[in-house]
This record gives sequence, structure tokens and C-alpha cells, in this order.
Amino acid sequence: MAAFALNVALNPNPNGVVPHRRRAYSAGTIGISAPSKTSKTNLPSSSPSSTNYGQTHATRFRPVPVSGSGRVNESDNPTFDVVIVGAGIIGLTIARQFLLGSNLSVAVVDAAVPCAGATGAGQGYIWRVHKNPGSEKWELATRSHELWEDMAESIRNQGMDPLLELGWKKTGSMLVGRTAEECSVLRKKVEQLVDAGLGAEFLSCDDLLAEEPALKLGKESGAAFMPDDCQLDARRAVVFIEKANRYFAAEGRYAEFFYEPVTGLLRSESSGEVEAVQTSKNTLHSKKAVIIAAGSWSGSLMHDLLKDSEIELDLPVKPRKGHLLVLENFKSFQLNHGLMEMGYVNHESAALSSTTDSGTNYNANSASISMTATMDMSGRLVFGSSRQLVGFDTEIDESIINRIWDRASEFFPVLKEVSLADLNKSREVRVGLRPYLPGGKPVIGAVPGLSKTYIAAGHEGEGLSLALGTAEMILNMVLENPQTVNPAPFSL
Repeated sequence: MAAFALNVALNPNPNGVVPHRRRAYSAGTIGISAPSKTSKTNLPSSSPSSTNYGQTHATRFRPVPVSGSGRVNESDNPTFDVVIVGAGIIGLTIARQFLLGSNLSVAVVDAAVPCAGATGAGQGYIWRVHKNPGSEKWELATRSHELWEDMAESIRNQGMDPLLELGWKKTGSMLVGRTAEECSVLRKKVEQLVDAGLGAEFLSCDDLLAEEPALKLGKESGAAFMPDDCQLDARRAVVFIEKANRYFAAEGRYAEFFYEPVTGLLRSESSGEVEAVQTSKNTLHSKKAVIIAAGSWSGSLMHDLLKDSEIELDLPVKPRKGHLLVLENFKSFQLNHGLMEMGYVNHESAALSSTTDSGTNYNANSASISMTATMDMSGRLVFGSSRQLVGFDTEIDESIINRIWDRASEFFPVLKEVSLADLNKSREVRVGLRPYLPGGKPVIGAVPGLSKTYIAAGHEGEGLSLALGTAEMILNMVLENPQTVNPAPFSL
């Protein structure tokens, strides 16, 4: 069948800021770290999914050759049932869902490699204490959490340790208030969570101090607390999921194409159906579905892919920059639970202005800062977080790091006795670009007017916590199965 290409002038950033560390688009957002020589993390060799994070990306993630049953054509133009654009947590879990939930063959393509983006730059929490029962995302969030719990239990049943495989551990989560007014709101939130069937409780000032002795906030403080909430290590989870996906390569059902930016879609001249994804190196034919899960780059990528076609698509995904400060061997205090301040749920939107002459401009001075604090499985203290709309800029901003430290010091007064400058040798800074959509919820669904093409993007800081539910939803859409979660709120 004859096919024609949608013309593409692939511009990863229509706003004119081109990240020098990265080609074209990426799956998720760019993760940049500045670790000291002493802060490199090596997974223990005893773990079946162990990987040396000191290796280069090129060494760590090798393209998987397709072999075996012949389900996938090994010619210059291989054919798959499903082609997924994006190898972040969303793309990889969608691939996993198709591999486990169907007999379809799957290809994952990315301009870089897994965990090079937002997935690898985040804190790894999948908490529910800050979420709102009854909201449009609630059903998806709770389903995703249930699926993560199922995965951890499955790992235990196979005689493995979820801590080693996923970095999975029960930390409990707290949403902390400092004033009587904030605590009044938190009490109502606890009531909502309990009514939704979750084991939430309100902690008074004394109870909070007993749980977190370093958290000294005064007599009016308190917290909403969910003791059963968990967190995981995103990098370990990605390694585990990708390794599981790769088992299907031997059956001819799975292949990876990394360092291959997508440059076009091939459509049938007669029906207009998408028949293939064109990359910088390959033409990947798709028989069943093409799924765009390219994180912050999803909007600009689709704009470029469709700009010379008759299809109009409004997908205003923007990169929302965030910083995290990671401290190794920090002995000033022990953190017992995952924490975030109440203001986190009402993070001020970074200012976004528009002009008729120059298009969209970003205000770099509009960062909002909220205190978040976690202890990862290696015992490192992780402080956040910031949010800015500054285009695709991923440079570390020391003024933001200082503001994160100052904000954390308001909650943990012991930090005022420590100079951040003295911690340079034992710190790491993570920078990521969350895929932000106005309205605060992702887009998950079919692309109108473009048959066999689907979008899963705009999860912002909730990619990890919403990934498994998103993957299930996409699978059910493609296979026309009954949905577990109502997809209507997430449609284009």
C-alpha cells in the first residue's frame, strides 16, 4: 500500500531554547545531576536487576535485537503491532502492559535512553496523602497505586525483594501544616481520605514531633498522615521493568530503538491511517497502534509531525523545570517518613506571558518553592522542590538550590546550623522538566483524525504514581477492552 510522509522539520523546542545535552525530543524530561565523586550509586550485584549507574548510558542501555519467532520483521523496515515513542516511565510501562496483557509485538523508540528524563530526576514517591478523593485524577491515582502494590507483591512471591528490585519501601507520607488554619484544612482532608477507605489520620503538634523530632514548627502545627504509603527508586524501577520487557525480545515481541529521534509518520494515501514511524535510522511499521509518550516533548513533537497535514491538534504540553537537592552522609537528623508541606498542593503557577511579536516568553524569576523531604533507599536525604516555566532550559540554578535549602530550614531548624556551601562535596542536584498541561491532568487517549495513534502525556510530577493506570488505560483503548478507570476526563 502506498504511503506518504507527513513533512517534519523536527524542532525540539519551538520556543528557541535547545538543550545542548540532548537531541530532538526525549521521553519525559531531561535529568541532569551534578554528583560529587563520592555520591555515585551502585546497585548491589546480588540484585537480579542490578546495574552499575556509573556506566555510560550507551553502555547501560543497548538496543535489543529482534530474534526468535519471526513475529517482528528483521528487515530494514521492521514491523510491529505497537510502536511507542518515548522510553520514560510512561512509555516503558505501556510497553510492559502490552507484553503482559496481549500477544502483540512492541517497539520502544526514543531520542535518548530510559531514565534520561523526568523519571530519573524525581523523588520517587507514589503517595496519596496530598491527592483529592473525588477529583478527576483520583480514580486513576488509586488504580495506579493498587497496581504498584500488586507488582511489589508479585516480586515477593517470586522470592525477590521489592526493596532491591524497585527501591520499594513503606515510608508513610505526611502533608504538614504550620498554622491553625492549615491544620483545619488538613483535618478535613483526613476525613475525605478515610471516607475513601484509606487509613489516614491527623497528627497534632505533639504527635507530629514524636514521629519527626527534627520537625519543629510550633504548637499550631499538625499533619495529615498515611502510614501505609510507599515510595520507590525510579531508576531501579525502570531497570526492573525494562529487563522484564526484554525477556520478550527472544520471542520476537520486543525491540528498543534508542538514540533515534522520530522524524515523521507515514500514512496511507487511501485511508490516511498511520502505517509507520520514521526515525533518524529506521522505518518502524505499526499494524495496530502508535503511542506518543514523549513527556515534555510530546506537544512540540506532535506539532512538528502534523504541521503540514490537515489535522489540527491542541496539545499545549510545556516543560516545567524542577530542582531537587540530594545530600549523602547527612548526619544532622534522621527522616522517618516522606514529607511535604501543605503548600505543595497549591504550588503557585510559574508566570507565563505571551506577546504577539515573539510568541511565548518565560519568566525565569517566577519559581515557586515548596518543601518536600524524603530519604531514599541508600540513606540519602532528598529536598525539593521548585517549579518554573522556563522553556527547555535544564541548567542548574544555584539561587533555586539556596531557596530550597532555606525553605527546608524553616521546617527543620537544625539546617540553619549547617552551611550549604560546606556540603558541595557530598551533594547532587537533579534537574528535570515535568510535562505540564494547563488544568493539571494528563491527556490519555486517541488522537482525533489520526487513526491508530494515541497520546499519553502531561502527567507533570505524577508520571511515576500514574504510570501503571495510564498503561492499563491505553491497552484497553487499543484492544477495545472494558476500562477499569473512566478515560473520559483524559481525552483530547
